[in-house]
Amino acid sequence: MKFYLIALLALPLLTSCNGVNKDSDVAFLGGQIINPNNDYITLNSPHSEKDTIFLDEDDRFSYNIKNLHPGLYTFTHGGEMQTILLEKNDSLLFRLNTNDFDESLVYTGKGSKKNNFLIKSFLNDEIEDKKFKKNHQLEPELFKSKIGAIKDKKLENLDRFISENETSELFRNIAKSSIDYNYYAYLEMYPFGYFGNNKLIHVKDLPEDFYNYRKDVDFNNVNLSGVYSYNNFMNWYFHNSGLKKYYHNGNHHTFDRQALDYNLEKLRLIDSTIENETIKNYVLKHATRVFVFNSNSAEQSRSMLASYLEKTTSEEDKLYLENLVSSTIKLYPGNLIPNIKVVDFNNNTKNLRTIIQKPTVVYCWSSNFKMHYRNSHYMMRSLKARYPEVDFIAININDMDTSSWKKTLSLLKYPTQNEYIFKNPNEAVQTFAIAYSHKVILTDENGIIINSNANLFSDEIANEIESLVADSSQSKIAFSK
Repeated sequence: MKFYLIALLALPLLTSCNGVNKDSDVAFLGGQIINPNNDYITLNSPHSEKDTIFLDEDDRFSYNIKNLHPGLYTFTHGGEMQTILLEKNDSLLFRLNTNDFDESLVYTGKGSKKNNFLIKSFLNDEIEDKKFKKNHQLEPELFKSKIGAIKDKKLENLDRFISENETSELFRNIAKSSIDYNYYAYLEMYPFGYFGNNKLIHVKDLPEDFYNYRKDVDFNNVNLSGVYSYNNFMNWYFHNSGLKKYYHNGNHHTFDRQALDYNLEKLRLIDSTIENETIKNYVLKHATRVFVFNSNSAEQSRSMLASYLEKTTSEEDKLYLENLVSSTIKLYPGNLIPNIKVVDFNNNTKNLRTIIQKPTVVYCWSSNFKMHYRNSHYMMRSLKARYPEVDFIAININDMDTSSWKKTLSLLKYPTQNEYIFKNPNEAVQTFAIAYSHKVILTDENGIIINSNANLFSDEIANEIESLVADSSQSKIAFSK
């Protein structure tokens, strides 16, 4: 991370910073976006409506927040998201490069030290997450001891920061809770890695004190609702606690994460455990989304949706999930691929179905996940060389102007012939039920969906494409007769 360089580059912004009235509950947020994907950022918190802040001709922005509710705010740009802590009279500036979003993000101004501490902690947690798989095969006591030692080092670092800087109780609570709940989440994940799906019934055999931390959990701390580790813990806690009923009769069958009864039990537990509406609505939505995205049964998706609708109080989320269930059902094999509008490299708008003339693999990708889209494009190129009778269509899903998308393709020297961007990305993400920034759909030459959840990196992708080609050849032979 280029802390010093970025901080120096941000200094000129300080001279244009609007003044903040020290006697009022306001804060100032400003900065500059390098290589912007569109002309605005959004700012949101659990306590206020989403604000849209437009960039000027120099890609800078400034915004006074009136009637500030101290706490975590989320800002987004071009599909990337990060959280910031804003308190009374903060005057926070940042300059970031979308080519390296999180790593380039460094704050200056009043309130910068605490936010730089939080973003650095977040990046360190991301590195640590990648190491988790190496540790989850350790015996329970050793695993708990190892991650406990990591937690203690983080707390020591936090104590040192607090001793050297003036901090608020709100910051101290958020920073410590972020460390605690990251540790708690690892404990909740552990049995899924250690026992695996075949032996998960043995979660009951973990040491009696393995989950003794649970007595300290606050399921209703709305100040933590923007903390990634808190939300991640919530999701894993209910994954785990739902196992009790799943194995209540002593059965030893392989764990099925998509089992309807198990997922309905998770919703029941969420509803009965969490009282705060903001937190409950988030966890209910997440659990239902994950199930629907991975469901191959319209009946089960509708059953999950019905249970969800009984429990959530968010009208906006209700509409979102109802539309999502409808979209996923329309993507089941045998249906025509949605005829959504896309834009090619030459700025021509086309309907997706008109592009499909042969057996086709449609790959949706995001500019925000560089390693993934590089690997995916490499795999697509490899498969194209192997199966020239198949078309491979790549569609960018980002809410960005076409010049930014074209720049990405040019920098990476991707062929542009079958590269597209959605005309209306927000509509398309919903229509294609895109969950994790990408989607791979296999269709026949008529645009009929064969598989709407293919995986480019699975061992099965070659077999699926070969079957697609074979079916197409058989259809042509039958038609010619």
